[in-house]
Amino acid sequence: MAWNELTAEPRRHDATELPPGLARLRLFGAFRLEGTEGGIAVTANEQRLLAYLGLHQRAPRSVVAGTLWPDVSEEHAQGSLRTTLWRLRRVRYPAVGSDGDTLYLADGVSVDVDDFTRAALRLTGSAHDPGDALPPLGLLARGELLPGWDEEWICSERERLRQLRLHALESLSARHVRSGCYALALEAALTCVAIEPLRESAHCAVVTVHLAESNVVEAIRHYEAFRRLLRAELDIEPSARFAGMIPETAPRSLLLRRGRTRFVVRPPSSRG
Repeated sequence: MAWNELTAEPRRHDATELPPGLARLRLFGAFRLEGTEGGIAVTANEQRLLAYLGLHQRAPRSVVAGTLWPDVSEEHAQGSLRTTLWRLRRVRYPAVGSDGDTLYLADGVSVDVDDFTRAALRLTGSAHDPGDALPPLGLLARGELLPGWDEEWICSERERLRQLRLHALESLSARHVRSGCYALALEAALTCVAIEPLRESAHCAVVTVHLAESNVVEAIRHYEAFRRLLRAELDIEPSARFAGMIPETAPRSLLLRRGRTRFVVRPPSSRG
């Protein structure tokens, strides 16, 4: 089976290329709802409702209302939900449907998170067929989920997707190494390092690429840079497994004088 049949990649159109009756919901980076004529303006409450359904597909009205309006009475929350649904029906695209007490995102609305999740799970799972085309790096390296949104239901999903992204990038790097595509492998591994500079497995992926290309100098430089970073930030050493990847016969003192690599640890986000 081709990769795009699994990830629904054919649905990924620019706003001006969307087939009639379809819409695109983007949750990585700034919220955006796109139709055939471009962006569709929706209010903050409508955005929150669409984002929630985009992440959960279907949910009872009571759950949606209680999650999106947790600080008011149940009656008030249900009223806010009804108002939001009424306003959404006035936009150019009917994005939300209902089945009795259940709300769901309309079938014609595609979600970027769905494309990413399918690709990442397929890549990291045991069911991956080595004959399948690998997903492009851009599909796995998209921005953070709704940055600036600090609701609890967003924060938990944001961390879940972040962890899935890291594992997928490491898997992508490993598969590119096995196929001999070292430049692509290194790009995926370094993207993972940029997202989480203190993640040892990401640095192992970088060193794996260098060693696969017989670039022992580069492997040692990267290992030693990570070792210095761990000492400075956490006062610990890399694991024995990582240290064992470096050839014992390598002339480290000579090689390290030829150049140094530095990693910058980004401050943790105040919004989780």
